[in-house]
Formats: sequence, C-alpha cells, structure tokens
Amino acid sequence: MGFTKEYERKNTSVETALRNIRSNIKVVTGLGAMESRGLMENLHTIKDQVKNVDVYTCLNMARYAWYTDKEMAKSFVNNSWFFNVAQREIVAEGRNTVSFVPNNLHMAGTNLISEGPVDIFWGVASPMDKNGFLSLSISATYERDIFDHADMVVLEVNENAPRTFGDTVVHISDVDQVYEYTYDLPQLFPTKGTPIDETIAEHVSELIPDGATLQIGIGGIPNAMTGFLMEKKDLGIHTEMLTEGMMDLFSHGVITNRRKNFHRGNTVCTFALGTKSMYDFIHDNPGIEFRKGSWVNSPYVIAKNDNMVSLNTALAIDLAGNVCSESLGTQHYSGTGGQLDTHRGAVMSKEGKGIIALRSTVKNDTISTIVPTHKVGSAYTIPRQDIDHIVTEYGTVKLRGKSLRERTRALIGIAHPRFREGLEEQARELRLM
Repeated sequence: MGFTKEYERKNTSVETALRNIRSNIKVVTGLGAMESRGLMENLHTIKDQVKNVDVYTCLNMARYAWYTDKEMAKSFVNNSWFFNVAQREIVAEGRNTVSFVPNNLHMAGTNLISEGPVDIFWGVASPMDKNGFLSLSISATYERDIFDHADMVVLEVNENAPRTFGDTVVHISDVDQVYEYTYDLPQLFPTKGTPIDETIAEHVSELIPDGATLQIGIGGIPNAMTGFLMEKKDLGIHTEMLTEGMMDLFSHGVITNRRKNFHRGNTVCTFALGTKSMYDFIHDNPGIEFRKGSWVNSPYVIAKNDNMVSLNTALAIDLAGNVCSESLGTQHYSGTGGQLDTHRGAVMSKEGKGIIALRSTVKNDTISTIVPTHKVGSAYTIPRQDIDHIVTEYGTVKLRGKSLRERTRALIGIAHPRFREGLEEQARELRLM
C-alpha cells in the first residue's frame, strides 16, 4: 500500500506538470515513440509565460506547434539529436526554432549532462507494478542517463506502453511527478523493399555467417534482409534499434542469441519502433533487454561480440571512402544516430564487419550515390579511415586497408554503369587514379 499512496501523492495532471517549466531551462523528453505526448501537444499553451526554454528531442513523431509555429521563437528552441521532415523544412526556411545537436548516439545523453544541469526529464512509462516499479518502456537510449541526473523527473504513465526490462526499470521513489495520459503509441510500418533493395540485401546476406551478432538499421534495404536470413543459424542481436524484421527472424527460430559472447540468450537493444504487434511481443518479455545507449552503443562494448555485423545505409560515399548519411551539402537531413558507433564496434570485433549498403543511384538513375567528392558542407558520418564493406546492387567491395587508388577502382566497379566513365575521368583529375 505504501507505494500506491506514494504514487497517488505524486499523481497530477499535465496542466499542473507544465507549471514546472520556467524560462531559461533545459527539458529533455524521450526518443521517438517515447516522447511525452502530453508535453509535446500542450507545451505551446504556456508560450506567453516562458522564454528561452531549450527542449531536447530525438526523432519527433509529429509537427507540434511549439516548434513549428513561428510565434514560438522567443519561447522555445527544439534542440534535436535526429531530424524529421518538419525540422528539415524549418531549418531550410532560416527559422531559429530548431537546431541540430551533433553527436554519436552513445554520448548524446552524457554529453548533455556534462554541459550542465538538466532541469527536467519528461518521459513516458508503463504503469507501476505492486512493488513500486515503472518501466521507461521501449527506449533507454539516453533516457536513463538523463533520468539519473535531471533535477526533476516527470513521467507520463501510458497504459499502452509496454513493460520492459533492463535499464528501463525505475522506482516511484525516484520520480517527482506522474500523470496518466493514455494513447496508442506511434507506429512505424515497414516499407517493402524494391527489387534493387532485394538484390543489395542478398549481397549483404552473403557477408553474414551463422552465429553472427547483428545490428541492423531501418529502410528498404534492411527490411529486405529478413527473407535472405531465414536459412541462417543462431544469429544474435545487439542493436541500437529493435525492428519489425527482427520479430520475423525470432518467430522462425533464426535469432537465438546462443552464440553471443555476453548477454547470451537475450536480445540487447536501446530502443524499439515498429507496429503494435511488435510492441505486444516486447511487453513483459524478459528475453529482450533495453540498456542504456551509452553502454549498448559503445564501440568497445559492441566489439566484445565476435562476428559482429553492423548494417547501415547512406546517402552517398565519395571515392576516398567518406560516407555521408545525414546531410546533403549544408542541408541537414537526419542525424548521425548510432551509425558510427555500431560501425566502429563491428570493425573492432573479431571477424566483424561494418557494412554500408546503398543504391548506386537516386532520382530514377539520374544521380550517382558514388561521387568523386561530397558537396561542400556535407557531414562525414563515417570517415574514410573507418570504412569497411560497401554494397550496392552491383556487388560488394571491402575497402578496409586499401589505398586511395584501390578504393577508387573498387567503388567505380560497383557504381551504376552509366556513371563509371565519368567517375574515372574525375578520379584522374583528383589524382586518385
């Protein structure tokens, strides 16, 4: 009864919780489906009462008024670790209500903490159990680190939030306020891969041995991977994001986690984003551990698994091997996320592989994704000295340890045939061949 009374004493409303927000403070909410909808939907209602509130988010799920409305500029700034479409548009318009925070995911939360106090962590939680424990549900990416260091913790309790295990488990005694706010969690439905995506996925599958531990990103190519992994045996998961395709591999007995070097038998991730069926699978499932991103995505932790394979996608790669995954010149597109973390960890692993898979062209074969040099202002998500395997629909090349001349020849060999001659000419002008 003691914990029930404590919960009741701390239980309030979103309107009352909003009174904690004052001018010139930092507020952090959760990633993706774990952003507090009560905060995000209602923050604009206090715009006349506050100024210069820094709100940190990652992968906003909707166009909320507090950062999209021009009238909010003096009240709120959205500092984001990973952009959505609306944020890209706002920055492109030259407005100052949104700003990107450069980061490697495993240091996103700890970097913020090191810069000074976080005034409020405003997260989402599953309902409290009889022992007073709640769960931060489907993300511990930076949430747990911020939870442990914030001056104040407010949790939005959603009865539809899955109860999970690991670093998501928190106690009511460590929470300042809760309020109940029920809604269906945002869903991300997998997109079906194109025939080109499937060709690339088949090439990637040939690099994955039985017993490998996987980190797989999102998109058409990763989604197409599932069908080409069904004959693999004893795969494991140590990943930033738990995806829908992984559920299919679980159900077919492909993922067993038996041959991982540590946390054997369990799937390890930092967050999940998918459909309701995946959330139902995650709920109360002790075989899935949600751990802090500062640990899961540490390259040194990732490297402890032998045969670690990291699969990510990119916007473009230049002939030296620099990978651009988050910007198009000076136009910011998404974010670094954990791409460099997981890539480096896989490359450091015994027999590990860091794979970047991308289509050789975009916009109906009119633009090559293999380029002589990147546009001015492009962010290098993976620098050339870290690069390992590159895959397009035209094949696979391993660049690790190769000279610039060898890399150039290899990459031109998997470029779209329409662009190979031009790439060779430009490579000679750049003294790469």
